[in-house]
Amino acid sequence: MSILGIDMGGTFTDLVLFDEEKESLTAIKVPSTPGDEAKAVFESLDESGVNLTQIQRMVHGTTIGTNAILQRIGAKVSLITTKGFRDTLEIGRTRRMVPGSLFNIKFVRPQPLIPRSLRFEVRERTLYNGEILYPVSEADLKEVSKKIRDLGVEAVAICFLHSYTNQENEKRAGELLEQILPEIPISLSCEVVPEYREYERFSTTALNCFILPMMGRYLETLKKGLEKKGYLREILMMSSNGGVITSDSARKFPIKTILSGPVGGVKAGIFFAEAVGLKNIITYDMGGTSTDVCLIRDLEPSLSTETVLSGLPIKCPQVAVKTVGTGGGSIVWVDFDKTLKVGPRSAGAFPGPACYGFGGTEPTVTDANLILNRINPQRPLGGKISLHPHLAQKAISKLITKFQMRDEYQMAEGIIQMAAVKMVSAIREISLERGHDPRAYMLVAFGGAGPMHAIPIASGLGMRKCLVPRYPGHLSALGLLAAEIKYDFVKTIISPLDGLGWHGIRSQYDLMKARAKSELKAQGFQSGDIYFISSMDMRYLGQAFEMNIPILPETAGLKILEEDFHRLYEETYGHVHKARALEVVNLRLSAVIKIKKPPLRHYQSPVQSVREAEDKRRRVYFDGEFWECPVYHRELLPQGSSLNGPCMLEESGATTVVFPSWKASVDEWGNILMEQLDSVRVRSSITPQSSKKSGLK
Repeated sequence: MSILGIDMGGTFTDLVLFDEEKESLTAIKVPSTPGDEAKAVFESLDESGVNLTQIQRMVHGTTIGTNAILQRIGAKVSLITTKGFRDTLEIGRTRRMVPGSLFNIKFVRPQPLIPRSLRFEVRERTLYNGEILYPVSEADLKEVSKKIRDLGVEAVAICFLHSYTNQENEKRAGELLEQILPEIPISLSCEVVPEYREYERFSTTALNCFILPMMGRYLETLKKGLEKKGYLREILMMSSNGGVITSDSARKFPIKTILSGPVGGVKAGIFFAEAVGLKNIITYDMGGTSTDVCLIRDLEPSLSTETVLSGLPIKCPQVAVKTVGTGGGSIVWVDFDKTLKVGPRSAGAFPGPACYGFGGTEPTVTDANLILNRINPQRPLGGKISLHPHLAQKAISKLITKFQMRDEYQMAEGIIQMAAVKMVSAIREISLERGHDPRAYMLVAFGGAGPMHAIPIASGLGMRKCLVPRYPGHLSALGLLAAEIKYDFVKTIISPLDGLGWHGIRSQYDLMKARAKSELKAQGFQSGDIYFISSMDMRYLGQAFEMNIPILPETAGLKILEEDFHRLYEETYGHVHKARALEVVNLRLSAVIKIKKPPLRHYQSPVQSVREAEDKRRRVYFDGEFWECPVYHRELLPQGSSLNGPCMLEESGATTVVFPSWKASVDEWGNILMEQLDSVRVRSSITPQSSKKSGLK
């Protein structure tokens, strides 16, 4: 039997197949197909030649929901809410939430996801303590339902005040609306986000509805296509929380899959780090559209319960992945103040970078790398896309005179440096700005473009080492195979810690565990396979926002809990107030079901010497001049090989660039460890001028 992981990105779709009998791994990369996303999945399956009747488990990660939100191409959604709260979605937090907008004097606030004409009020009221002051008005609901039908609404979000304390009114409204409008999917805020803060709860539920019909259609198409090919088992979906959920859960709560692709890479980074004995790493995943970074301490990723996407808050448990709009396909453009910008707009899979030859004319990061000869122009990208250096040169040349550059090589290198600055800034945000020194971590670089830019990123952070795992271009798909099944539960309490007491906390968790076991059993999971992870959202009494504190097995009382809070608070903010009272806001519980993961075997090269792994040499541009660089087939490099830069390590799905004054070595697992040398090598005598004469073919 085999297990299968398929990760769909904005530019490429990756498939990884692990054959348990042969203990072999097959990796496939195909261009993504925007607008017909399932097509790329089926193409990858056809290319792999896999027999789907022999697949024991399939895990899928996708960016469909993310792209729909970013591009505002989701469903027509209506909101039904408590009388007097129609404009909650538009009022928000009365502050700018779009990144980079705070000091933009020309900023125009994005329109709310649901226009006012599609937001309706009904009479009902639940108090903060769960008491039902007024039951939901059935007459109001019937009147609203007629308007919703006439307006051609595709999904409905029901968001009542304080429904997290008592779900009765929302549940009743959902039942009535389902009877009247059975063809329209409905999301209840008490199910999507069963915790307090109405704006975040309303926004997340609205976003869930916005992508719900699209995700439903996609999963239905995927299911039918897979059934025709012989796969009749459950399709598991990667969730933003670092685990996987069933396709039925993903249909109902597609908002939980927003970070499914990036989180797959994080899981793979942890998988490889654990095998090689690393505990503290920073994952750096650069793809065609964006770059995702995550800080992992003691093999545990940073977690968050809220993020902002396109200026809209999403409140649900998630791995704290920081995304920046810089990828291989990021477009290089000139702003109104005549400054050069890289991203966040992307050329995507189509038309793609100019060098693809699909009609793209704007310069991209990929075009810049091709001009510098860091990408092999003779090697089709992803095994399928032929590259055209003259088209890249044509696109880049448009910028030379605008910025008074010497030639296209200097211009291209400047673009790469600008892209690196943006990515370094993203890593500083998740490390230095949160009290973590990146030099105490190992940078783990992957994605189609990550290994190419790993050294500039590490240098920008003062890191002298970085690691490129095996299969870097397919690592997010591989991470799907290492993810466990995981469901999250939350209960809002809002009580002084002393008033709740340790016994009260344990009693609440016992009730939550019983509920988790019941719900997972209904989905076909056995309670004996489940283990639990507990944590609490806490704050100083009087504060508006809280911190998540893990409850470890050794946590045996309020005193230890208080000490953990003070320690984490001081690490994060640099100060602490031990005399102030603490308040509990939410109790959180994760129910995790272990799965069998593919074993990581020791690496064995098919050849004995480095010379047998060497391909043709190539002139590559670094620091203002060309260097004569050996090019190696990475999959042929023997264990223990040590290579001084500059050199290029090429493989299916990615190219690792070893810069001058760095060296690369191959460890027992087949990973590439790159380290900065103390002295700089003697440079090549080849100059940009002489290289120009020979031309880039």
